Amino acid sequence: MTAETEISAAATGSCCSPAGSCHGDGAADVQVGAVTTVYRVSGMSCGHCEGAVSGEISEIEGVGSVKAVAATGEVTVISAAPLDEEAVRAAVDEAGYELVGRA
Repeated sequence: MTAETEISAAATGSCCSPAGSCHGDGAADVQVGAVTTVYRVSGMSCGHCEGAVSGEISEIEGVGSVKAVAATGEVTVISAAPLDEEAVRAAVDEAGYELVGRA
């Protein structure tokens, strides 16, 4: 698994259309060409930690979604373009945690 991959149109398709779902399940639409990057963050131990890290990273321009998992220390970020790692580091630092690097 690479830390940074482009999501292809085929990966985001459904039985109804190549770009999304017609079932109204409320799932967020994934943008074609979006970049998924997984970071390692140290110090997260609970849901509050996950929320703090996610909240700060989600404020970076171009970020579409963030999912932090304290149990693994991994933070998955989907963005319109690759993010500046120093901006991610600053956001994680602002939340009170340490960005170790990419997973």
